[in-house]
Amino acid sequence: MDTLSYKTISANKATAEKSWIIIDANGKSLGRVASLIASRLRGKHKTNFTPHADCGDNVVVINASKVTLSGSNMETKQYVRYTGYPSGQRFSTPAQEMVKGGERVLEKAVRGMLPKNRLGRALFRNMHVFSENEHTHAAQQPTSINA
Repeated sequence: MDTLSYKTISANKATAEKSWIIIDANGKSLGRVASLIASRLRGKHKTNFTPHADCGDNVVVINASKVTLSGSNMETKQYVRYTGYPSGQRFSTPAQEMVKGGERVLEKAVRGMLPKNRLGRALFRNMHVFSENEHTHAAQQPTSINA
C-alpha cells in the first residue's frame, strides 16, 4: 500500500475550538497556577495541539492578588528591568509589585512561560486577569477549572 490510511490534522486559527475558562487563584501557589494558565493558553491540553498556531483557550483569572509564594520569596525574589538609560537597572520584589497592581506578579509569571515571539504575544492577549472576585466576562459563560 503506497498511501497513508490516516492524515495528520493541523489546527489553525479558523479550525481551533476555543473556549472560555475561569481559574480562581485564591490561595494557590504562583508557579503552579501560572503553569496551568500557560498550558491552557497554549492549547497543550487539546488533542489537536499545533505548536505554531493559536489553538488555546481564553483564560479568565480571578483573585490574582491572593496568590501565594512559598517561604520568604515575597520579599527576597527580585524582578529586574532596564530603563534604557545608563545605570538604569531597576529591581523590585513581588510585594512591591502587588502594591502597584495585584495582577502584575501573575502576569509576569505567565508571560515568562509563553514563547518569546509574536505567537507568545498573541497568546498573552487571551488571558484576562482580575485582582478581585468580579470579572467582566460573564457574557462569555466561562467554565470553571479546578487548579
